Amino acid sequence: MSNTGYEPSELARRVQDDDEDLFVLDVRNEDDYEEWQISDSTNVPIYDDLLEYDYSSLEERLDDIPKEEEIAVVCVAGVTSARAAEFLREHGYDAESVDDGMNGWGRAHRQYDVEGADGVVQIVRPGTGCVSYLAHDDGEAVVVDPTQYIEEYLEATDERDLEIVGVADTHAHADHVSGARRLAGELDVPYYLHGEDAGELDEVTEIEDGETITVGDCELDIHHTPGHTPGSASFEFGDALLSGDTLFLRSVGRPDLEDGSEDAIREAASELFDSLDELTDLDDETVVLPGHFSDEEVRPLATELGDLVAESNNELLSYVEEGDEESFVETIVESLADEPANYNEIKQINWGKEQPGGDVESLELGPNNCAAN
Repeated sequence: MSNTGYEPSELARRVQDDDEDLFVLDVRNEDDYEEWQISDSTNVPIYDDLLEYDYSSLEERLDDIPKEEEIAVVCVAGVTSARAAEFLREHGYDAESVDDGMNGWGRAHRQYDVEGADGVVQIVRPGTGCVSYLAHDDGEAVVVDPTQYIEEYLEATDERDLEIVGVADTHAHADHVSGARRLAGELDVPYYLHGEDAGELDEVTEIEDGETITVGDCELDIHHTPGHTPGSASFEFGDALLSGDTLFLRSVGRPDLEDGSEDAIREAASELFDSLDELTDLDDETVVLPGHFSDEEVRPLATELGDLVAESNNELLSYVEEGDEESFVETIVESLADEPANYNEIKQINWGKEQPGGDVESLELGPNNCAAN
């Protein structure tokens, strides 16, 4: 806890560790809570009342708030939650506001070393479902799919005494603003991206299927895996597969964010089927490390490919194993969820067609919707 409240990164640690001494109280309106929330939090929708300094509805719900636990109160930006926390303290509760509210939660990052994948650090952004990586060997590192908060990667490499020698995106992201170009530019190292996803970007080192990126004495092997986007790639690094948005643990990447017409979706879904067919030919012991998650609680977010194929949690992958392209495509067409928030504007920024404005951080806040179902 900071002097003013709960740091989002510390809150993320305690939530992930299932801290039984912590009770997360969300005071936002119910619609906002239902759209995007902290796991296992409790919603008391009194946001509008708190804006007017009206505490009567909170007072009516005091019996629902445990006095024997620490109370972390969250709202949109930390204003109404601070009012609620102060009121609760006056009534004998151990309560503090979450710094910057859900905006701060969306910026939190956590690091994990990956068992079975030597030289890989997974950096999870729990509030948005974004996952990025450091692939490192012999003092060198390549950063894969960094968020716009590039200081997270500079700190992570400094802690491990690593030199960043390259930055890569597995594809042109639609759900979050990539920090890859800025990080590569500040460090004067290559920015790797497949040409099909480069848009109007300059100073890109275009990668192709079968090429490699050198990291120390190791290599990132590039698999062009189109479907989610035309230029989607997956990176094989030792025993690990950084699968980007091609393969998730419980789904696959949605193929409709480039062109939402049904014919285009079907064509992209067919490409995705072929890409997944290629990836499932890798060794069963390959550790799959995806670029996103929804509500999976396992950390680090990793599963061996053989287990992923054998389990029934990924229906779409089972169609690939069965060679059933028709069912794969039809299931995707019929089950697509809402698009990621502001995805068109985010894509334009990541393609280099627009410059990020002052609202660049708020563009990507919200639930992750990059999966096909």
